[in-house]
Amino acid sequence: MAGGDSPAETKKGSSKTSKNSKESTLKQKSPAEFFAENKNIAGFDNPGKSLYTTVRELVENALDSSESISELPEVEVTIEEIGKSKFNSMIGLIDRERVDTKLYDDYETDKAREKRLVKEARASEIQAKNLASGKKNKEPGVSRVLKARGEASYYKVTCRDNGKGMPHDDIPNMFGRVLSGTKYGLKQTRGKFGLGAKMALIWSKMSTGLPIEISSSMKSQNYVTFCRLDIDIHRNIPHIHLHEKKANKEKWHGAEIQVVIEGNWTTYRSKILHYMRQMAVITPYAQFLFRFISETPEKNVTVKFTRRTDVMPPIPIETKHHPSSVDLLLIKRLVTDTSKKTLLQFLQNEFVNINKNLAARLIGEMGPDFSPGMAVKSVTSQQMVRIHQLFRQAKFDDPSGDCLSPAGEYNLRLGIIKELHPDMVATHSGSAQVFEGHPFIVEAGVSVGGRDVKQGINIFRFANRIPLLFEQGGDVVTRTALKRINWNSYKINQTQDKIGVFVSIVSTKIPFKGTGKEYIGDDISEIATAVKSAIQQCCIQLKSKIVKRLQAREQQERKRSLSRYIPDATGAVYEVLKQMTEEHTKKRKRYKEEETAMLEKVSKLIITKETLKEKLAEHVEQVDYEMALEYATQSGVSEEPRENIYLQQLNPNHSNFIDLHSPTFVFRLIL
Repeated sequence: MAGGDSPAETKKGSSKTSKNSKESTLKQKSPAEFFAENKNIAGFDNPGKSLYTTVRELVENALDSSESISELPEVEVTIEEIGKSKFNSMIGLIDRERVDTKLYDDYETDKAREKRLVKEARASEIQAKNLASGKKNKEPGVSRVLKARGEASYYKVTCRDNGKGMPHDDIPNMFGRVLSGTKYGLKQTRGKFGLGAKMALIWSKMSTGLPIEISSSMKSQNYVTFCRLDIDIHRNIPHIHLHEKKANKEKWHGAEIQVVIEGNWTTYRSKILHYMRQMAVITPYAQFLFRFISETPEKNVTVKFTRRTDVMPPIPIETKHHPSSVDLLLIKRLVTDTSKKTLLQFLQNEFVNINKNLAARLIGEMGPDFSPGMAVKSVTSQQMVRIHQLFRQAKFDDPSGDCLSPAGEYNLRLGIIKELHPDMVATHSGSAQVFEGHPFIVEAGVSVGGRDVKQGINIFRFANRIPLLFEQGGDVVTRTALKRINWNSYKINQTQDKIGVFVSIVSTKIPFKGTGKEYIGDDISEIATAVKSAIQQCCIQLKSKIVKRLQAREQQERKRSLSRYIPDATGAVYEVLKQMTEEHTKKRKRYKEEETAMLEKVSKLIITKETLKEKLAEHVEQVDYEMALEYATQSGVSEEPRENIYLQQLNPNHSNFIDLHSPTFVFRLIL
């Protein structure tokens, strides 16, 4: 074929073009698929961390649910260990003995086994010789044992609460659709990603293939919703196995979530228990019951964190955006979603700290293309850029902290005392401050002494009232406590004393570093300054208490010194009195009338050495009592012995009352 390609060449070229076209085809991933492939973003780095994160997310969801209806939280968490045989029966798999043992990665060859046995025999012989000679044996080393991937550990995690519950029809999407939730919006909240239990379900699907089970009932409902579902990861939609209503005979309201996942209790046991303890510190108005059920009964763990107050923080309020905190994309979304007609109404109602007068001034500054009465939907992309530029350059009042819900000094102090039992504790709650247009409040507590507290500085970090346990080194609280506080100037020894530093930061936007929400960076000067100031205020309070305690010790030392010299002083004084009495009797020297009366008492043995000793001891006791009373009055605290006193829960019938808050107590007036 002159002037053209041969059929073979045409076919070859067509095949090559088809291959390139296939390779360059655009592909999309669903949100569920993305998080399944990047599960470390949500804290599911490994089986142990996944178990911890699952517990954390379920507990925080339970607290949010209870607090949303002003119900004192009651949260029960159970982790049940599931053996291989039980797990296989749950998924309908029959146990099978190994046939080809060499196929497994924990297979040990005859040579390796012989070498290991020789090594163990040698070690036993050395231990026997040391025991015979009285030498101390070293701890035996743990032999390296390979663990097959098929020998993973499985756990059933159950979390039950007394919260709001979930609507029957919404449950499938609330658990089976990633990036859908009720926590979106500008307000203080424990969660931001819309993941939580959804990520636990994804991990369950990846590690066990078992669905999640949800039971839920709302107040005044006469039924309990039961739903068993998993998630279609590729389509990001729920796959419902069972969705039904059951009779609610117990009139229960709340939610119970049960999920089976791969985990590692051994390595993350301390982290999970530490998390529960810190949660009890920051939420003393909640009651937690934690249980770990092992296949070996002696390894079971049950810990109950009792409620110590019924004073709850206010519910966080959703607020509007501050002009200095918005970006261009957010302005476009607000313009699209707003129900306001004019630009003036849009600025006045969609942002905080913009009143009608300021809105008119801003529109006048934007240029001739803008007017107060122009339709907000007619604003072009170029005009939105102009609005954004003006928002970044104009001066606005700072947003208030009224929308925030800190734990409160009373709850923070009570939580520290309840869990740590320190010798001294001081708390401070700062005023609302601002970074990048977002309000935040820093609360701090510093304790000295206590139960289960190590020597040195022990740091407890909280963000929006949730404990932060990982990546502590780079956190603003850690760096401030270790490098920016001169503890010696407050009479505190940072190496010898048992110091607890508690810092809680609440905000509509916590500036976490990384995606794991585990630490707050040290690069925001407003937060760093507020954290340092709050800790220093606590230290100032403690210094006053420590100085007064040192003064009291000095008084005790003076009392002991005086008491030690009472016999000698009494003897010397009595000898002088006897000598004066002899002189008076022989009329060698005349004394005043008062002195004469006293000398007569000495001669008649009314005043003796013993009576002088008693009177002097009484005087020392009286002086010590007066000084101690003055110290107690100034310090405002009672010294040992002392008893812990907690507020009892109100009778449910008493619903009308007013709380008057103080940093150290709450006075409740029942109407």
